[in-house]
This record gives sequence, C-alpha cells and structure tokens, in this order.
Amino acid sequence: MNPLELAGARPGPAFTVTFDGRPVEALPGQTVAAVLWAAGVTSWRDTRREGRPRGVFCGIGVCFDCLVTVNGRPNQRACLVPVRPGDEIGTQEGTGHGRTRTPDGTGDGSTEEARRAD
Repeated sequence: MNPLELAGARPGPAFTVTFDGRPVEALPGQTVAAVLWAAGVTSWRDTRREGRPRGVFCGIGVCFDCLVTVNGRPNQRACLVPVRPGDEIGTQEGTGHGRTRTPDGTGDGSTEEARRAD
C-alpha cells in the first residue's frame, strides 16, 4: 500500500525543479534528498580528494555527506533543504567553490564542513 494512503496525506500539486539541468518532479514539503531519491538519484557529490560518490548518509544534517549546490549556493545539506518550485539543484564537485584540487592534490582551502565530509 502507498504510504500516502496509509497516512491520509494530501500533498499539494507537484512542481518541477532541475537536477544538473534535467527536470525532476517534486512535491511540497520534500527535501532535496527526498526529491533526488524519488528520481532514482543516489549520489550527487564527490569527495574532494578521492572523488568517491556521496549522497545521504545520516539523513539528519550531521554528517555533511549530502552536500549539493542549490540555486548557485554550494554546501547545502540535501537532507535539510526543502525544495521550492524552480529550484536549480546541481551535483557538487569537491568543495563547491570552483577548482577541487591544487596541482599537488592537497585541495583548495575548503570550508570546515566540506573538509570533514572527506
């Protein structure tokens, strides 16, 4: 049975956001992570040093694994940010601030949150 039916939930009408330029359907009240999961996307960030894929880990905003870029703002926790009609969501590369590594591979002086995520 559909969980919405069990709970008697009546979400508002669906709307569209984009993820890496492609349209994705969202419902009012969903977080970025919920929208991406529902669209079959499980990874939307790579670690800055190893380039390993990341998505939701803790789901409560503690671990910083789910960092994503929303409307041009990097380092947004996908598990906490509610989507709004027209949001532009993008895969975050490294720290989300342009270049992800220096030539020697040590990084580019990222924020503390992004450093902890690796």
